[in-house]
Amino acid sequence: MSQRIANIPQRRAIIDRRALTEKLGALEGDDPAKLRQAATGLLKQALADGRAEIERRFLEKPSSGLSTAAAGAFLIDQLLRLLWDFTIRRLYPNNNPTNAERMTLIAVGGYGRGEMAPHSDVDIGFLTPWKQSAWSEQVIESMLYALWDMGLKVGHSSRSLDEMVRMSKSDVTIRTALVEARYVWGDTDLYEEAARRFEAEVQRDTARQFIADKLAEREARHQKMGDSRYVVEPNVKEGKGGLRDLQTLFWIGKYAYNVRRAADLVEAGLFTAHEYRQFNRAENFLWAVRCHLHLIAGRAEERLTFDVQREIAERMRYADRPGKSKVERFMQFYFLQAKRVGDLTGIFLAHLDEKYAARGRRFGLPTIRRTPRKLKGFVLDRGRLALPSDDFFQKKPIRLIEIFALADLHELEIHPLAMRAASRDAKCVDDVRDDPRANQLFLDVLSSPRDPETVLRWMNEAGVFGRFVPDFGRVVAQMQFDMYHHYTVDEHTIRAIGLLSRIERGMLAEDHPVATAILPQIVSRRALYVAVLLHDVAKGRGGDHSVLGAEVANELCPRLGLTPAETETVAWLVRYHLLMSATAFKRDLADFKTILDFAEVVQSPQRLMMLLVLTIVDIRAVGPGVWNGWKRQLLGDLYEAAEEVLRLGHKHKGRGERIAAKQQALADELGWDDDQLSAFDRRVSDAYWVAEPLDVLERNARLVNASEDTQLAIDAEIYPERDATLITVYAADHPGLFYRIAGAIHAASGNIIDARIHTTNDGRALDNFLVQDVRGQPFDNPEQIERLKQGIGDALANRVRLADRLQKKPLPRPRAEAFTIAPNVLIDNRASNRVTVIEVNARDRPALLHDLAQALFQSKVTIHSAHVATYGERAVDTFYVTDLIGDKITNAGRMKAVERRLLEAAETSDPAKAA
Repeated sequence: MSQRIANIPQRRAIIDRRALTEKLGALEGDDPAKLRQAATGLLKQALADGRAEIERRFLEKPSSGLSTAAAGAFLIDQLLRLLWDFTIRRLYPNNNPTNAERMTLIAVGGYGRGEMAPHSDVDIGFLTPWKQSAWSEQVIESMLYALWDMGLKVGHSSRSLDEMVRMSKSDVTIRTALVEARYVWGDTDLYEEAARRFEAEVQRDTARQFIADKLAEREARHQKMGDSRYVVEPNVKEGKGGLRDLQTLFWIGKYAYNVRRAADLVEAGLFTAHEYRQFNRAENFLWAVRCHLHLIAGRAEERLTFDVQREIAERMRYADRPGKSKVERFMQFYFLQAKRVGDLTGIFLAHLDEKYAARGRRFGLPTIRRTPRKLKGFVLDRGRLALPSDDFFQKKPIRLIEIFALADLHELEIHPLAMRAASRDAKCVDDVRDDPRANQLFLDVLSSPRDPETVLRWMNEAGVFGRFVPDFGRVVAQMQFDMYHHYTVDEHTIRAIGLLSRIERGMLAEDHPVATAILPQIVSRRALYVAVLLHDVAKGRGGDHSVLGAEVANELCPRLGLTPAETETVAWLVRYHLLMSATAFKRDLADFKTILDFAEVVQSPQRLMMLLVLTIVDIRAVGPGVWNGWKRQLLGDLYEAAEEVLRLGHKHKGRGERIAAKQQALADELGWDDDQLSAFDRRVSDAYWVAEPLDVLERNARLVNASEDTQLAIDAEIYPERDATLITVYAADHPGLFYRIAGAIHAASGNIIDARIHTTNDGRALDNFLVQDVRGQPFDNPEQIERLKQGIGDALANRVRLADRLQKKPLPRPRAEAFTIAPNVLIDNRASNRVTVIEVNARDRPALLHDLAQALFQSKVTIHSAHVATYGERAVDTFYVTDLIGDKITNAGRMKAVERRLLEAAETSDPAKAA
């Protein structure tokens, strides 16, 4: 019995084996099948009662992860022993077993360790001396059927000792499971013989290979799970910094040092007593989270998704604090524990490195070129920066910054034991925060032309980063409780700095040609790097993080050694770091006032260049799949238009000149003569020429020319430059056309990301939609495209009931219900000279755009363009509208009525309720 199981209080309240033995003994009958069925019923009830008692205790002490896991293992132990005894005494009695009929039952894997979450698999093994006898097969088969009938998910094996040894040698997974093997019941001599043979024939002299295998397995698992311990929906069991990482350390310690329990890692010299306490605390917390996950889901669930995070925070009794909700506090503590697991892993591997890798390549670390043995007082240990003495940082705290600066400058790794000392002594860096040299060294690392992301991550792992820049320390491990951000604030920031460095080094020129070209023109590159560092530094403070972050920048930049001009630039960039994306994604860039208003805030070409680069790295560092060609195009369009205004002032190319240039380019592309161009120009308005880019004008013109005699023409083709499908509808204009088209697209699982609505001078609608599928990709399958076109045609001809089809569509993000989003409507008459701009913020769901457009139709307004931006579970839909005679909506009562209708539409998925 493991020590944790032995320490469980009042074990009989969980399961009373003596009382159950009596009940099983009182069962009557001779039919083995009926007896097993009756016994299984008793044991199944005991399992349910035991689980209920464990859950009751756990909810009373919701952070008691390890004791809860041990109680789960204890319950299964007792049930297996009862079942074993009943099977060999009542079902298949064998009063005089031969030597070959000896058998023992072992627990393996996590169950062998004495840890079980409420719905974990029961991993067991049956061992026999030689090939199984007929009696052994009967016993094993009967027990397995009984366990399955009890509703347990069983992982099992039955092997002879020779088979156990042979298979352990050939399969590292089997070997790992048997490393943790624990006696449950049966022949004790046989178990001890198995343990001796495993140690002598499998384990001895194979530690180095086992360690290499487990570390390679760990690396592959991390890659599969996202290779970051800071993903905001982490896998508690398999993710980086999760339970499996701690278990890997214990497996290796047990295999290489024969430790029996995690506490023995201290005696083996792998951890200090303080580090073991950290190990135990992290393990206990992670087990508590995993047990809560299983209980909430009612099954073996390992992913900490948004919809359960809030409930677990409640269960574990976290409370709201100013600027930070209980769920954000809970998740911050989760990520701090995951970070601690990473720190402990580094320390652990350093000891293994010293023992097993002295004559060759280090575990998990690349080979480094030869370098001098000493560097600025630090020691070089096989290419890694190490310390000459344990008190090296304490004697001169500036070395806590210097070691990272040297690692960056000479492209060296830092020895894990030096990282351990840096973590321990991180508080000493408080003494040199105002030291000009320390600040210069930090700035050198931050704006390094080499690989600042890696070194800053090391600095963060050691805790030095957050101590040296306390404002950054406040966002370490801080999550943002939404479905848009994939990483914690500190991880997002470090990734953004890494992206900036890669763009500057020309490594992302294909993705970001404009940013790559303009970076050499930026006068103060270090101001840009500091702005990226600080852009989210004030999150979680209970106010506008952009405004608060600018205040932080004004205080911190002089300390870092930036000039007053650089400080002003950094503060401005932090204050307005969301301006460019908000303008590009939520406003109509064809409306010149949008460009003028944006340029008026930016004021200088230098700021514009820096803001573009900051916006790009901020978006890309949010997570995989967030950046796409559509966003690249919009930001590029805004940059070019604003750059022209800032360079030439308001006297840039006039509206008439731009229209004439587009008309000539279109005529050249299509081979039109003057009469053909004039005929098309008479049909469309000047606003149409301004709004659409040349390639869309060309597609539209071809469709119009080919559809002179048709009432309805629909074209759909991939638009690769914008990672979308362009759908054009040319039809007789009538009220409600837009919302019907939008509904048909949604019903076909399309997501509209932009829409431009035009009415020709002869009363036809010419509407362009950019559409993506649910994965944010273009519709590229010909059958999908045909279904889209057919769906639009059916909707416009009233051949289908759109409302019914839309109600059956599932949520695009089922976990979005975990978030509380109050719909909000903003009506702005200053954003455009010609139209009223209406912005609606609401929870994203199928057909939201359709419902909002229908509400506007019912409000008797005309939509000229619609722009859709989604941020995880939040949608921001912007409409450029006028009243039916083409004027802005200025009447206060009318605006209030429009607002009310839109709020009702945003709050319900039933369009009829918005009427």
